[in-house]
Amino acid sequence: MNKKLLRKKILSKRKKFSTKIITFNPKKLIKIFKQNKIGKKVIGGYYPYNYEANILEILKFLEKNNYQISLPKIGKNYQMNFYKWSFKEPLSINKYGIPEPVNKKILHPNIFLVPLVAFDEKLNRLGYGGGFYDRYLKKISKKKKVLKIGIAYSIQKLKNIPVNDYDMKLDNVITEKKVYS
Repeated sequence: MNKKLLRKKILSKRKKFSTKIITFNPKKLIKIFKQNKIGKKVIGGYYPYNYEANILEILKFLEKNNYQISLPKIGKNYQMNFYKWSFKEPLSINKYGIPEPVNKKILHPNIFLVPLVAFDEKLNRLGYGGGFYDRYLKKISKKKKVLKIGIAYSIQKLKNIPVNDYDMKLDNVITEKKVYS
């Protein structure tokens, strides 16, 4: 099955599944951070949109535990950057309907909580098809070591995802049921 058909199928499943109350254990993340010896505490998160796995409670937990939070903003030429954000600060809605920080301070995370449409056991990620995360992660990975953690519901797992040369593999995926490494 091609990526476009996979997206359509999984997004429909995710929409139905997202009505359930699902929680993700933030302590699983801390364990992954420790295993990877992550010292700098800068998180690149996302504001849940389009029935994505809701990570707001995780971000609140991390902020309370002295992690700096940043969220993506889409700029010109479909480029993405991460900007400092706190739950005390406002957000604006971009042209895609996604909340973004109004803060103008760019913050380069070393830990990314990545939204996804689907994933497989090899930690391949299927996104929305715009390539925003793949481009950004490729660029930032050339400058420093980053940890890429996909956050998903268990129903988003597929046996195999078709990949291209520009697709960035994840280091881990966390679902409400399991951690994939």
